[in-house]
Amino acid sequence: MKNSINTVEKKYNVWIVILSIAIPVVVALLFGVNLRKLGFDVQPLSFLPPIYATINGLTAIVLFTAVWAIKNGKQKLHENLMKFAISLSVAFLTMYVAYHMTSDSTIFGDSDHNGMLDDMEKASLGLIRYGYYFILITHIALSVIIIPFVLLTYVRALSKSFIRHKKLARITYPMWLYVAVTGVIVYIMIRPYYAH
Repeated sequence: MKNSINTVEKKYNVWIVILSIAIPVVVALLFGVNLRKLGFDVQPLSFLPPIYATINGLTAIVLFTAVWAIKNGKQKLHENLMKFAISLSVAFLTMYVAYHMTSDSTIFGDSDHNGMLDDMEKASLGLIRYGYYFILITHIALSVIIIPFVLLTYVRALSKSFIRHKKLARITYPMWLYVAVTGVIVYIMIRPYYAH
């Protein structure tokens, strides 16, 4: 049994390493590409931020419900909810990249929408600005760190190594929940500064 578990995990471990490196690198590269500035005739996808913020919120609810399900012995429901949570995260990432490839970046506190934060705008934000950047930076950092954790936790469930799955899930779940919830908070905080 242990050999079959090792075989399943070894088969996926290579992909976990590849995806854990490739996803953040590709996102970072695409994040820096603005199709409009490169001369492509594309409309800004300015309708996406509230949609992907909602997806983050839904992910948090799904994660919470999945933990409730497994604690109540509903293994199949837990499994389906976790697959749904992964799908939601993929949808979020796709929309997030699409938005940033077609739209100018929004600066927190840029109330006159000129793409710069002047001294008056900084002063009007006060300490909230530091709170926003703390939440944003921890959100981004954990969204990169969480990738191998989610994939490893999922593979341990696939290989039916449930004790190891549960052990890792205790680390993965709070990080993933934090990323989902702070994604909503970041959107709510920056929403007033989106150009309309």
